[in-house]
Amino acid sequence: MSHPPAELAHAISSRALGWLHANREHGALSDLPDADLSADRGAYKALGETALAASLVLRSGAAGTTDLALAGELLAYCWQQAGEGSLLYERLLRHPLKTDPLETYAHFVRGGHHHRELDELLAHTVTLRSTHASEHVPNRRLAVANAVRVTGLDHGAGTPRWEALTRATWLGATPDPWHIDWLTAYAVTHTVYHLTDWGRLPTGLPTELAAYLRCWLPVWTDIWAEAAHWDLMAELMIVEMCLPEAHVDPEDWRRLAGVQHEDGMVPRDDQPVTDDPAQRFEDHQHPTIVAVIAGNLALTRALETPQPH
Repeated sequence: MSHPPAELAHAISSRALGWLHANREHGALSDLPDADLSADRGAYKALGETALAASLVLRSGAAGTTDLALAGELLAYCWQQAGEGSLLYERLLRHPLKTDPLETYAHFVRGGHHHRELDELLAHTVTLRSTHASEHVPNRRLAVANAVRVTGLDHGAGTPRWEALTRATWLGATPDPWHIDWLTAYAVTHTVYHLTDWGRLPTGLPTELAAYLRCWLPVWTDIWAEAAHWDLMAELMIVEMCLPEAHVDPEDWRRLAGVQHEDGMVPRDDQPVTDDPAQRFEDHQHPTIVAVIAGNLALTRALETPQPH
């Protein structure tokens, strides 16, 4: 990756992270969230996504001291909102077939946070046949498998069958690429995220899938950029950073920088953005999280590759 895209990617990620940190209180759970999340479903999902972004910034260590401090504080805030793990523990205890406690906990484990009782409960549940027989779409099964890997529980009876899991996905079939739709594109992105643990293991992507993506990612990215679906465009840019040889199109980064607001927020599409801070956060938190991850992975992969003099 050449220096200018890496520098621009870092700037996009840094501004987006600053916005998430400054507005984090808008994503708070209710004072007494219950294990059923009856009043907090949307906020709970967003909390886990925020924790993911912060954990990836901390994992790479590439962003500089200011961003690392913001990411650490943001992850600590999310951990506090989750009752330092107790909410996840209670949710899994009451709903043993749900996988979101494990998946969410993996982000905190990546960032160095642990809950002893939850560790013990997960060590038991991941060995159960019922856990692996839960009715999920294929890319969601990969999400669970990667969460088991991140939490260090991928041993014995709980070891996922990665090849079989991959073949079951849309991407695993390398189908006619022009038949992709909006929902399938999101499934493709997440298949890659989980196979590579968000770019940490680029070789986790089978060779034939990497070749397929190298050919068609630029086309798909242009399509959703033309449709002004910035959230999906940025998700596809993350996939580019997860390939064994990261693909970089400077125009992608210029487009993303061009739609980012001055305060760091990235809009989800080209519709008008409200001035109300709380509604603004609710509407555009996700694409801003995606921008943090995309920019940080681009910087990380650039630093891994020697630059020409």
